Amino acid sequence: MGNKAKAKERREKRRQEISLLRTIPYADHQRWWSAETVAVVTGANRGIGFEIARQLADHGLTVVLTSRVNTAGLEAANVLKESGLRVVSRQLDVTDSSSIKEFVKWTEQTYGGIDILVNNAGVNYNLGSDNSVEFAQSVIDTNYYGTKNVTKAMIPLMRASAAGGRIVNVSSRLGKLNGRRNRLQDKALREQLDNLEILSEELIDRTVSTFLQRVEDGTWPSGGWPQMFTDYSVSKLAVNAFTRLIAKILADRTDGKKIYINCYCPGWVKTAMTDWAGNISVEEGADTGVWLALLPDLAVTGKFFAERREVSF
Repeated sequence: MGNKAKAKERREKRRQEISLLRTIPYADHQRWWSAETVAVVTGANRGIGFEIARQLADHGLTVVLTSRVNTAGLEAANVLKESGLRVVSRQLDVTDSSSIKEFVKWTEQTYGGIDILVNNAGVNYNLGSDNSVEFAQSVIDTNYYGTKNVTKAMIPLMRASAAGGRIVNVSSRLGKLNGRRNRLQDKALREQLDNLEILSEELIDRTVSTFLQRVEDGTWPSGGWPQMFTDYSVSKLAVNAFTRLIAKILADRTDGKKIYINCYCPGWVKTAMTDWAGNISVEEGADTGVWLALLPDLAVTGKFFAERREVSF
């Protein structure tokens, strides 16, 4: 059996293991949450976000399902409420600072705070072998800046608890810093982004700004940027770096006020974003995100996960 076949066999075995794990309910002593636990899921009117919202609500939490288009969010929330789940819809455009401020104000007035934030809202304009960067600005604004700005706005609302606040960023292996394929070819930049001692918000912002400038002047193909889904890959590389940075910033919080932040790759999921060409279901794609959000005795932060396992950045 060749290496590819063996790898495929291992992935399939792991998927079967996780499918079995999903059928095992959490024991009472593991359930740190209740009906009063509030989880916010962005971009949750369809696809992976909708499934994450459904699974969290199915576990008994109160879920705030957000969407850029209010009517789409209301329709999605009604589907879940018809099943008896505690789901509330709220409009949120992660690229609009005024929308974020309004959402924060409403959340504080309605719930006083939140316990879980899942940053799922994202876009990708390429399908199959396409690699246009025509909408690079929109991709970066939504996937990276949207995630960053919502996270920074919501951290002050994270409730103090023994279990700790949970932030989960939906990311991608395409944004791996040190992957064998599709990585940044600029070794010096890779090393800077990989070095947690010097990693900063300014460095991450400067990296995506440089990329957008190269797109604007047409020189990006020779700049050593990822060659597959380039704009999407750069946006997720930035999300991964930001996750590590925020974990470092939050690390000194005392017990009872801890906030754990991690990111994960859902895989190539059958959703509108992949034009339904993915090879795994939304249930599988949502699983690791829900697992991270609910994990009892969560002790890891600033890590990257796939299929309930930590993988390298």
